[in-house]
Amino acid sequence: PTRVVADEGDVETCAMSSSLRNAVKRKTHKERSQLSHRKKLGLLEKKSDYVKRARDYHKKEDAIKKLQEKAALRNPDEFHFAMQSSKTKDGVHVVETAEANKYTQDQLQLMRTQDVGYVNLKAQAEARKIEKMKANLHQIRSKKQNKHTVFVDDEDELKSFNPSEHFDTPETLLRRSYNRPRSEQVEGNRALSSREKLDARLQAKMAKRKKLAAYRELKQRMQRHKKLTAVRDRLSLKKDLAGKGSKRKIRLYNEDTGNVQIVYKWKKERKR
Repeated sequence: PTRVVADEGDVETCAMSSSLRNAVKRKTHKERSQLSHRKKLGLLEKKSDYVKRARDYHKKEDAIKKLQEKAALRNPDEFHFAMQSSKTKDGVHVVETAEANKYTQDQLQLMRTQDVGYVNLKAQAEARKIEKMKANLHQIRSKKQNKHTVFVDDEDELKSFNPSEHFDTPETLLRRSYNRPRSEQVEGNRALSSREKLDARLQAKMAKRKKLAAYRELKQRMQRHKKLTAVRDRLSLKKDLAGKGSKRKIRLYNEDTGNVQIVYKWKKERKR
C-alpha cells in the first residue's frame, strides 16, 4: 500500500480554509412571501402547512370510509341487551345524558385530580372570604349620615329656618362634617370651591365603582363556593360507595320540583 505524507504547511492551509469558510458571510435564504396584490389572502402557505392540512383531510376521509363500511356490513338482526333500555326519537338513537355530563369541565377535572380534603379546604377558604366581604359591605351599606339638630323657638321660625344662613356656609358644603368654611372664605376663593366640588364628585364616583366591583366579586365567590361544595359532596359519596358495607339505592321523588333524588342507605352494623 502507498502512504502519502503531507507537509505541515498543507495541513495548516486546509485548517485555515475551513475556518475561513465558516467566517465568510453567506447569503441569507428568505422564505417566499405572499405577492403584494394577494396580501388580503393572508400568509403564503408553506410545504409544512400543506402537509398538516393534507394529513388532517385524509385522516377524516379514512374515518368516514370506515363508518360507511360499518354501516354497509351491519347485521339487521344484531341484538344487545342494552337495546332493551335504549330508545329512538324520529328514527335517531337517543343516548341518555351520562352522570359525568351533569358537571362542568372544571368540576370534572377537579374530581379527577384532587381529593376531598383539598376541595373541602378550598370551600372553607371561600366561605371565610365571603363572610368577610359580606361584613365589609354591610358596614358600607349601613353607614348613616351624621345629623346636626338645631332647636328653634316656634313653628314660624321653623318654617323660615335656613341652614345655610344659620351656619354661615354655602349650601353645597352643608353636609361636610369637618373643616366647614364660612361664606366669606368661599367667596374669597371660588376656584378652591369649584375644585372641592370636583374632588367630591370624583370621590363619590370612585366609591360607587369600588362598591359595584366588590358586589361583583362577592357574587363570583359565592358561585365558586357553590361549585366547590357540589364537587366535595360528589367526592364524599364516591368515597363512601367505594368503601365496605352493604348498601341500598333508594329513589326519592320530590313533589315540589318533580325531580327524582337518589339516596344510598347503608345497613346498620354493630360496632365492636
